[in-house]
Amino acid sequence: MPGLPKTVGETADLLASQGYIAGPELATTVHLALTMGRPLFLEGEPGTGKTEIAKVLAAGLGRRLVRLQCYDGMDLSAAAYEWDHARQLIEIRLAEAAGDTNRDALARDIYTREFLQGRPLLSAIDPDLPPAVLLIDELDRADEPFEAFLLEVLADFQLTVPELGTIRAKTRPVVVLTSNRTREVHDAIRRRCLYHWVDYPDTKHERAILAAKAPGVSAKLSAQVVEFVHRLRQQDLFKLPGVAETIDWAHALSYLDQNELAPETVNDTLGILLKYQDDIAKVRGAEAARLVSEAREFAPAL
Repeated sequence: MPGLPKTVGETADLLASQGYIAGPELATTVHLALTMGRPLFLEGEPGTGKTEIAKVLAAGLGRRLVRLQCYDGMDLSAAAYEWDHARQLIEIRLAEAAGDTNRDALARDIYTREFLQGRPLLSAIDPDLPPAVLLIDELDRADEPFEAFLLEVLADFQLTVPELGTIRAKTRPVVVLTSNRTREVHDAIRRRCLYHWVDYPDTKHERAILAAKAPGVSAKLSAQVVEFVHRLRQQDLFKLPGVAETIDWAHALSYLDQNELAPETVNDTLGILLKYQDDIAKVRGAEAARLVSEAREFAPAL
């Protein structure tokens, strides 16, 4: 298993080796989170590459990726652990059939690791499993009480199971939390993490991302795609296209054998960039033609 990168440059290279092009601020924050053993809290608009950072860290460091996808109403049994009640009941029935009536001993026997089912949080710190990268994705979708439960994991990398005791990580997991900021995450979580706002990249950075993620797309088309998308993000739309949509669109245009943007093709493929009909209707037609003209005019000659 590869060791942790020793410098910011090595961290940037590690991310780049997995196809993630990080700017100096993000590379520095990731490096410090790895070096200091602190959770990394990433906020930003959907589609800006927050989740991808955890994936490339897991691949680059040779660790397991343990993902906890947050949602409204998520409880302890889904996030951390639960007891295998069916197996416990069978154990009780077998003990009764064998004439074992020592209830205290039986209670101790059925509350052991053998009957404990690990969910993502427990799996990430399980000392009997290989080191992990723990991704707590879209924390803003979870309820506030869940954040309070997370504090023990983020501060001490341990979980307390009342019937069993405290389970501590042998090797601290790399922890990445993401939020689309649909609600504010509590200060107690933020204090335990290193923070970075993942914004839309500038045109140069996004061209580099396309070169890494869509190497089969021509440089000319990539440059025009990036110029078009950047101008589109200046529109008053319900949902702006993220980097993921840029990559998908560039792939789609390449599959259609396009070497440069054309209004007709843009109109036909807007559903790859925009996910709401009102946004598509606002852009399609004259506005799309104007954006195509500007993208072709101002895209650098590569």
